[in-house]
Amino acid sequence: MRVRNKPWAKDKIAKYPKIVIKNPQEHAGNWNRLFNRSAPIHLEIGTGKGKFVTGMAKAHPDINFIGIELQESVIVSALDKCLEQELDNVKLLNADARELSEYFAESEISAIYLNFSDPWPKSRHEKRRLTYHTFLAQYQYILDQNGQINLKTDNQGLFEYSLESFSRYGMLIKNISLDLHNSSFEGNVTTEYEEKFSKKGQRIYRCEAVFRDQ
Repeated sequence: MRVRNKPWAKDKIAKYPKIVIKNPQEHAGNWNRLFNRSAPIHLEIGTGKGKFVTGMAKAHPDINFIGIELQESVIVSALDKCLEQELDNVKLLNADARELSEYFAESEISAIYLNFSDPWPKSRHEKRRLTYHTFLAQYQYILDQNGQINLKTDNQGLFEYSLESFSRYGMLIKNISLDLHNSSFEGNVTTEYEEKFSKKGQRIYRCEAVFRDQ
């Protein structure tokens, strides 16, 4: 999807360093200090405009949430939502998810959310998929003993690929849903993409995955 350039986004982001955290690698192992409390940390990778991460933060005030998004012109919308809702349990990273093991210490994260990630359908782009084994290795490093990956997508190809990738990596896959919005799953917090696709009648696929040695 094409993203409308917002040349003012960088300056606005710079005005709120307590929400959009600079140099995340400097805080590895100490993220709860930035929240001024000790609580489980949940991470959304590809947070987009922030509907999900802010919705989750509001629904679960006892959890600290971090949303990571590479594009300044997108994450600035997530910043706006944090400001509007006056949330103190959300931090944002304008950073590259390929460097997760630099941003977080071993076992520092309790849950990871992959919501409507870019499917990168061409075979030559497989390494960019967020469920490729090099990403799974980083997730395994930063997740704690009981941590899990929560995946949602409208893309059947990516979902099938992810199930296979999880399985090949030796992970346990749980709570698979092939039509989330017509399932018995409770407490679902939607994303912007999810609402858009669901209104068009598209299925939403969801699953959870855990590392067996955790």
